[in-house]
Amino acid sequence: MTQHIAVLPGDGIGPEIIEQAVRVLTSLGEDFRIEEQPVGGAAYAASGHPLPPATLDLAKRADAVLFGSVGDWKYDSLERSLRPEQAILGLRKQLGLFANLRPAILYPELANASSLKPEVVAGLDIIIIRELTGDIYFGSPRGMRTAPDGQFAGEREGFDTMRYAESEIRRIAHVGFKTAQKRNRKLCSVDKSNVLETFQFWRDIVTEVGKEYPDVELSHMYVDNAAMQLVRAPKQFDVIVTGNLFGDILSDQASMLTGSIGMLPSASLNESGKGLYEPSHGSAPDIANQDIANPLATILSAAMMLRYSLDKAAQADRIEAAVKTVLGQGLRTADIFEAGTTKVGTTEMGNAVIKALK
Repeated sequence: MTQHIAVLPGDGIGPEIIEQAVRVLTSLGEDFRIEEQPVGGAAYAASGHPLPPATLDLAKRADAVLFGSVGDWKYDSLERSLRPEQAILGLRKQLGLFANLRPAILYPELANASSLKPEVVAGLDIIIIRELTGDIYFGSPRGMRTAPDGQFAGEREGFDTMRYAESEIRRIAHVGFKTAQKRNRKLCSVDKSNVLETFQFWRDIVTEVGKEYPDVELSHMYVDNAAMQLVRAPKQFDVIVTGNLFGDILSDQASMLTGSIGMLPSASLNESGKGLYEPSHGSAPDIANQDIANPLATILSAAMMLRYSLDKAAQADRIEAAVKTVLGQGLRTADIFEAGTTKVGTTEMGNAVIKALK
């Protein structure tokens, strides 16, 4: 049965890294129908909107979406609704992508690339599950106004609203517990319940859901402590589940434990298992079109796509094994290069992964 993959390259280094991931996918010999549309700044330049109808339609029709990256400084002066980043927010909303899975795995070959001591991070293998469609990013009301009360009443102020419905918390908690069941049966829920009513509610609901998973050890941690513990002793964690704002920050922090954000894939899933797969890093327009970007996070995102949405775990294993082989051969892009290894470009790294597959 032919499986339909929507490819949305985006901006900056997006087209370069997506090209390598698509080459890897097509080398597997599977029956994929791959269809491409512009997104982000590239789509705005072509049609005046970062998420045009044709792009959204393709994303809805496809079995899975492989996404590059969006954003470029030249679009920063646009009104917010037309900026490239609105494309990813729109896709999350339109596709119902509420669960973001971001693994942070330190490959043994890259232990010295981490900013932490090798003994602190060696063997690191954690996953952060971030709720993706709620919280302060999407809560209303929001905007700018004259402050109606408080110490600075009468002054101009900006305001946003943090909110979570019970069903939102329950569904992301279930994702966290089910993921923990497949790993080491440990789940840490990160909140700020000592200050925020929203996250006292979060803690209460996660605790309730936890009663349905007696085989999983549930712990709770305040977000400021979690940020500190990720640096002090990251291997104490296995699966972390948290809200949109905290997850955004902690997952980026965790990415640097591994030496480079250029190594980390991510998956954003809806309730049916359909997903959007993208590298954890941004569009990096400053290094675009120089053949120096690291494509491995995008290639590993394609592997996650095979595992979570296309039911091809064996092929996902092949890709991940090929990446390990390439790293074992000492090949490195500039972001993970160190003395004694061989520096290669974007295309050459893609070639190496394909060769390792065969």
